[in-house]
Amino acid sequence: MKIKEKASSMGYLKYELKNFEKLPVKIWEDSVEASRHVARSIALAIRQRQQDGEQTVLGLATGSTPIKVYEELVRMHKEEGLSFHNVVTFNLDEYYPMAKEAQQSYWRFMHEYLFDHVDIQPENIHIPDGTVPMEKIAEYCERYENQIELAGGIDIQLLGIGRTGHIGFNEPGAWETSPTRMVRLDHLTRHDASKDFQSEDDVPYRAITMGVGSIFKARTVYLMAWGQHKAQIIQQAIEGEITTSVPASFLQKHPNVKVVLDKSAAEELTKMKSPWLAGICNWTDDLICKAVVWLSQKTGKPILKLTDEDYNEHGLSDLIIEQANSYELNIQIFNRLQRTISGWPGGKPNADDSNRPERAKPAKKRMILFSPHPDDDVISMGGTFQRLVDQGHEVHVAYQTSGNIAVHDFDALRYAEFMREFKASQGTLDAQDAALYDKIIHFLNTKDSGTPDIPEVRSIKGLIRRGEARGGARFTGLQDSQIHFLDMPFYETGKTRKMPLGEADIQIIVDLMARIKPHQVFAAGDLADPHGTHRVCLDAIFEAFRHLDKETWMKDCWLWMYRGAWHEWAVHEIEMAVPMSPQQLRKKRQAIFMHQSQKDRAPFPGDDNREFWQRAEDRNRGTAHMYRSLGLAEYEAMEAFVRWKG
Repeated sequence: MKIKEKASSMGYLKYELKNFEKLPVKIWEDSVEASRHVARSIALAIRQRQQDGEQTVLGLATGSTPIKVYEELVRMHKEEGLSFHNVVTFNLDEYYPMAKEAQQSYWRFMHEYLFDHVDIQPENIHIPDGTVPMEKIAEYCERYENQIELAGGIDIQLLGIGRTGHIGFNEPGAWETSPTRMVRLDHLTRHDASKDFQSEDDVPYRAITMGVGSIFKARTVYLMAWGQHKAQIIQQAIEGEITTSVPASFLQKHPNVKVVLDKSAAEELTKMKSPWLAGICNWTDDLICKAVVWLSQKTGKPILKLTDEDYNEHGLSDLIIEQANSYELNIQIFNRLQRTISGWPGGKPNADDSNRPERAKPAKKRMILFSPHPDDDVISMGGTFQRLVDQGHEVHVAYQTSGNIAVHDFDALRYAEFMREFKASQGTLDAQDAALYDKIIHFLNTKDSGTPDIPEVRSIKGLIRRGEARGGARFTGLQDSQIHFLDMPFYETGKTRKMPLGEADIQIIVDLMARIKPHQVFAAGDLADPHGTHRVCLDAIFEAFRHLDKETWMKDCWLWMYRGAWHEWAVHEIEMAVPMSPQQLRKKRQAIFMHQSQKDRAPFPGDDNREFWQRAEDRNRGTAHMYRSLGLAEYEAMEAFVRWKG
């Protein structure tokens, strides 16, 4: 173990845990609580300065990370009287060129989420201007730096972190003392930003950003990160060496940085991923399983071949001391993992279910498969979906959102032109229909990048996704009466930025569950979704479970969570692994192919250039390979699930 023993002045041994982190880190259960913590810290600073008759200078960030911080500050302003009259703000960056009124501008973002809802004085707001003529950029950036100094410097600076490790738009290669300046954006940064634009080609190549040196002048810095997709770069920035290839690592030199993470973003930190390397562990069953799986992967040995020497050499000696010996421990973990494998995801009738993931009774269950977007059902659990139908269960699939923003304009145009020409060919195109189709076609032909779709276009795109989802579900064997389109209102903004989850959204889930009274519910637990829709849809299901908690049938209702196209559950987390044969994997692929608008290149592919069917197959094969490498049976592919305990 990486523990040093120190003799204290009181005569007993003091254990010093090895700290791999070079910055102070606070980890919260979820991003909501973490954001509230940051917002309360900001509010406290504002109020303290108000008592002293002084102003507070805030450095503000944009993107999805700080949104909940701003929402909490707005709430405190409206409900707790938090005033911003003494607050001066400086934003980190802005795209270039970028008009203030553009949908993607950070000027618009800040007003939409914060400034329009609080009593800040307009003259106290400073956001880099994306319309400054190119020849005046250098002068403008120098003036921006001077304005910060004249305001007394930044008291609190908020930062997110990009997948390249950038802070602000300081990309890899940025130097430590860099000032406010124009920069060229990294390809990966532009790719990640494409979700807010019509396509990656529409993302500006340049931006104006405060430099690393500018950020360093702030008295306090909060570096925030949410989600599993940020875990790897967070680990590099916090535990790795200081390097220009990860600009966020420069923060290790700042005297007062506070890193605030949710559990998903902290996954790769040593104390979370392999805490036995950092110090003494409280060995729970789950942590023991995690450690043994880690050791198997580290040594390249199947679990049943691990020896006492393997445990001793890799810092796990106290584990086999607690568990008597490696032989018994290996069998214990092997059996635990073996029992997660089940070809009967709805429970095996007339079988002893004491060591099975699902109950044997009732033999035929009612179940709802919730799909956040119209294709998550077949992408994430298409094999299990097929297995449940084939085994005679009453399966319902519920598509939670329309998915309309994820349809290319050219697809919508093709459908609109088809309908106009079809009606004309049948002699049924009246003046009202013609005017409607002409309006849609004209809009799509003249639409600017970033312009929100008009309601008629959103309707066409939603119907495209609906038809594809219906095709995929029918291919799997469902009747139309078992296919439900919920069109939750939070999603229907026509933009990537959605509304907060509301009671109307939750009630839709409650009503469906109350009508079907399921024994099983499947839901997307993929919190790494870069667009956030999966998280909102999952929260709606959690809230529905709480609303229905008193219903007697809920005592027999289990919630299983799958993950989507981005990440899979870690092996030690998996509670049910459903194997697939090569034939079943091919059928899953065919069901995914029903979603033609998402083929080849979906509008919002996230951080992975592979097609969705390729991601799904690689992930499912990877899970099967992982089980095999641990010494378990070899299958073509596997889909994995974790049960929610409430």
